[in-house]
Amino acid sequence: MRDPMTTTLPTAVRPPVRTARPRHYLMCRPSYFTVDYRINPWMDPAKPTDTALAVLQWERLYALYQELGHTVELIEPVPGLPDMVYAANGATVLDDRVVVARFRHPERAAEAPAYQAWFEQQGYPVVHPAAFTNEGEGDYLVAGRRILAGTGFRTDPAAHAEAARLLGRPVVSLTLVDPRFYHLDTALAVLDDDEIMYYPGAFAPESRRLLAELYPDAILAEESDAEVFGLNAISDGRHVLLPEAAGRLAERLAERGFEPIGVDLSELFKGGGSVKCCTLELRHRDLTLGG
Repeated sequence: MRDPMTTTLPTAVRPPVRTARPRHYLMCRPSYFTVDYRINPWMDPAKPTDTALAVLQWERLYALYQELGHTVELIEPVPGLPDMVYAANGATVLDDRVVVARFRHPERAAEAPAYQAWFEQQGYPVVHPAAFTNEGEGDYLVAGRRILAGTGFRTDPAAHAEAARLLGRPVVSLTLVDPRFYHLDTALAVLDDDEIMYYPGAFAPESRRLLAELYPDAILAEESDAEVFGLNAISDGRHVLLPEAAGRLAERLAERGFEPIGVDLSELFKGGGSVKCCTLELRHRDLTLGG
């Protein structure tokens, strides 16, 4: 008889061994962060904000990326652009090609030229959306060889076909229906090339069906974790940085073999953003894929 103390779990129930891949990120220090207008349900100009605290919390995230072995570039913040800290919205970068954002709200419009200038100074080929609103990685999430693209509140659905043409990847359109989750990156996170987590209640029925078909093993977040922006997360394939308040989601990630790392960005949450919003990934051409 097998000794019960030495019995091993069947391979099928063991979580996979996860491997972190070094990433290249762009961030913007929240030197001028405040909330003095309202363009999403989380923003309330009547609530006081603490810019110094926002900077301190952001600095911890910035240091954590470097401790994990990632490269982080910085773009200089611009006075009068308090939301520029949410670097993910500034552009989408894939195979060293940059599609600059075109913001829906005039309060953020001037961020696009600032990000464009940074990329041009770094020598990236920059392209502009022709006529349709897109809010960068807020609504464009690269998942392996496809792009998951959100619409419903910010990015124009017509921009999705434009992104497919400019970035050379198939685009899967997903419709958001809950204004609390106004960008795709507040309702869905890419964990690895073929793994995601998302909150079903944020999506229209047809989008929920599509996600279930494409990702039958996805982690489904509860509303309580989605409401604290637990899905506004960054994964390097092993480590998943997410708001520390999303406790149940962290447990689910650990069960799948990921290493969740809680981050406190409570001050920046007042503007409607968290870990992912503060982080734009600079994806370089992968010569092994011919991309």
